[in-house]
Amino acid sequence: MNSKFLRNFLFALLTLSFLYYAYRYIEASSFAAAGQKFYVLFDDAMISMRYAYNLARGLGPVWNAGERVEGFTNPLWVGFMALFHLLPIPLSRTSLYIQWSGAVFLAANLYFVRRIVEHFTNDLLTMLAAVALTAFYAPLISWGLLGMEVSLLALILTAVVWLCLRNGLERFSIPTYILLAVSTLIRFDMAVPYLVILAVLFIVQKQHRKRHLLWGLGLLILFLGVQTLGRYFYYGQWLPNTYYLKVEGWPFSLRILRGLYALVNFIYYSNWVLFLLPLSLFFFRRDWKVTLLSAVFIGQLAYSVYVGGDAWEDHGGANRYIAIAMPLFFAGFAWSLNELRQKAAAAFGSRRVAEVSSRLVWLAVFVISILNFNALIGDWKSIERWELRRKPDFVAGSQRNLQIALALQNTTRPGASIAVIGAGTIPYFLPNRYAIDILGKADPYIAHEKVRTPMSIEDIPNMRPGHMKWDYAHTFGELKPDVIVAIWEGTDKEAAPYLVNYYYAVVGDGVKVYLRKDSQNILWDKVQVKN
Repeated sequence: MNSKFLRNFLFALLTLSFLYYAYRYIEASSFAAAGQKFYVLFDDAMISMRYAYNLARGLGPVWNAGERVEGFTNPLWVGFMALFHLLPIPLSRTSLYIQWSGAVFLAANLYFVRRIVEHFTNDLLTMLAAVALTAFYAPLISWGLLGMEVSLLALILTAVVWLCLRNGLERFSIPTYILLAVSTLIRFDMAVPYLVILAVLFIVQKQHRKRHLLWGLGLLILFLGVQTLGRYFYYGQWLPNTYYLKVEGWPFSLRILRGLYALVNFIYYSNWVLFLLPLSLFFFRRDWKVTLLSAVFIGQLAYSVYVGGDAWEDHGGANRYIAIAMPLFFAGFAWSLNELRQKAAAAFGSRRVAEVSSRLVWLAVFVISILNFNALIGDWKSIERWELRRKPDFVAGSQRNLQIALALQNTTRPGASIAVIGAGTIPYFLPNRYAIDILGKADPYIAHEKVRTPMSIEDIPNMRPGHMKWDYAHTFGELKPDVIVAIWEGTDKEAAPYLVNYYYAVVGDGVKVYLRKDSQNILWDKVQVKN
């Protein structure tokens, strides 16, 4: 058995292990309801699914028919989702195909992680360690297998970095910029790693600087420009509605402080010693290739800080912005760990004893590391979720939202207006109802308002970008929804005048919703109301 065969065999075995894990994860994230099995994505991904559903039915990329509001930031991903809605697949199972697409993209990503590591070292265990850390990193799995575009973006970013390493200082590669340009159609903020990679290549490939400016900047301007003009003419705004919702209306300094707070927590719970370990590579090899890996990862950290972090930092681990660069981090981590092992082994006299001992220590550190990186916010429940002994993260909320959607399907008429906090699952499974987003992802009126969350240094831990604006006078007073599924946390007193005077509170199967007293779109004979 030659080393090449062994290397390929073990990599294939590890990839198949990931795909088996993905199968178990996807099944663990499904649930039975109304006599059938449902597959449901993360709620934000389900927002994109509603846009995809309407797009596939000729209504355009809209949340509600006839209303042009861009409540998503991933147009090409929405188009990808729409393809599955053209097939004769029931809504209960459409998400399954998106989940398996994410699994395929993540599996393909492992190939490029392998190639990146092998570019620097032929050590078999180092390659396998980097692949394993990437394959079984809980946040990357959650975002990728619950329908977010993270899976495809991670694949593209890792592939582009490998192309840069392979081409070296001499070869100029147009496909590199084409891939990066396409990635901006998936999420326009992929312009950040695009510019980082362009800057590094522009500096180190001196003989190709004019071509980098021509192709690199040219394609970036072209792709961003076309989608920006398309957005303006279709939606009437220069940027996605969600950008205004998340970035506008709160002080820049507080947004940066909130982003720094989230980053510090991420580093702390990742174990700052292990987190900083890849920086040791600069002691072993100081060249542009190490700089490239580091710059791309640091660029994503900086962008996360700029936008104030993400709304789900309390779940721990890498957020959606950082997760796409984690494969590069793990490649550098495994490589640096091996370099340190080799240095330690060289310091001992007995070569054989040193080699065996250093390998044992390396193995122990690897086991500690993979557990550490998946013990999100230091909570052992995260390890139990990672081992699938508990339901995966975010699934409980999806199950509750599905339960509400099925109940409203049986108690409301088509055309009924439903006000929601989670703007994905419930509207998706009620395609013939008019959806109202209380938190403004699909409501430009709210998106352009100032944040309502208390704004002080002490309040930073409670700030959740994209979930800090609401206006009940507008949503409940003016729009008068037939059903209010929930109100935002901590706003009971503000909502009380509307709920008490105009709505009945209905409780059933552990779910509480509010039905408008004078609504003609409620099937009153199917609900029990206590006056």
